[in-house]
Amino acid sequence: MSHKGKSLTRRDFLRGTLGTTLGVSVLGTKLVTAGGRPAGKSLVTLVRDQNAMDASNNVKTNVLKTMLDQTLIKFTGKNTTKKAWLSLVTPKDTIGLVPTPHLNPTHQEVTDAVTSSLIEAGIPEGKILNAQGGPDKPEACTALIGLPALKAHWLTGIGTVLKLYILYSGNPRNYHAENNAKLGEIWNLPCCKGKTRLVLVDALHPLFDKGPQVDPRYKWAYNGLIAGTDPVALETVCLRIIMEKRKLMKGEPWPLSPPPLCVEAADKDYGLGTSNWDNIKVENYGWEKELLLG
Repeated sequence: MSHKGKSLTRRDFLRGTLGTTLGVSVLGTKLVTAGGRPAGKSLVTLVRDQNAMDASNNVKTNVLKTMLDQTLIKFTGKNTTKKAWLSLVTPKDTIGLVPTPHLNPTHQEVTDAVTSSLIEAGIPEGKILNAQGGPDKPEACTALIGLPALKAHWLTGIGTVLKLYILYSGNPRNYHAENNAKLGEIWNLPCCKGKTRLVLVDALHPLFDKGPQVDPRYKWAYNGLIAGTDPVALETVCLRIIMEKRKLMKGEPWPLSPPPLCVEAADKDYGLGTSNWDNIKVENYGWEKELLLG
């Protein structure tokens, strides 16, 4: 798929097209879900628990399970985890889990919790696959569940939701630097278009600078799970959290380099969802200290 429309440049970003903290977008109000269906405000849920990790930043699996249950119930509006999952996938689906694979990866505990929860909901274990990797991985799946880790990235600005499927392209280098504006086209590849049923962001221990290489100075215990089906709305929320954390540390706006042009381009050029903050409904539950939502 070609990159449609006017491309966004570094100058556009720095002049305020996206803004240093990604405030209200200059785009219109067109809203679609990851599957291309019209929608109202894009719902993003944020569940946090200050006890999700111990003092050494080890994940407490019992707390994580409760957070996952809360996330699924709050996001879908169902009254049980089983009903929540079955409103997103079916036992007949072949479900691909797509975690961030390396360099500040998705916590294995998150992947394991999702797998166990799906099995408890009646999804056969053999129908749950690891779908991270090359273009062949999603082809075997009828449904995808994204499990990205929240982080900044030195090649794409932000390396969370929109970058998650980069290996499906077969040419990751084509999406670095200012070309990160083209990341949205990956979500429209035939191998994965319309298959994403849920994106669950691992925001337990995010990285807000120097990613993907892990520098402990730039990690912090946010202790959260962020969920949605609109990948652009999710990335917009993730970007705001990253930018607010950077501002908090620096005492002034601290732009990412390269600028994450992919977020607004995924809306404007690829129609994947909304980057307009006014068209995103964020519902947060639990621990409220330093939500960093502006």
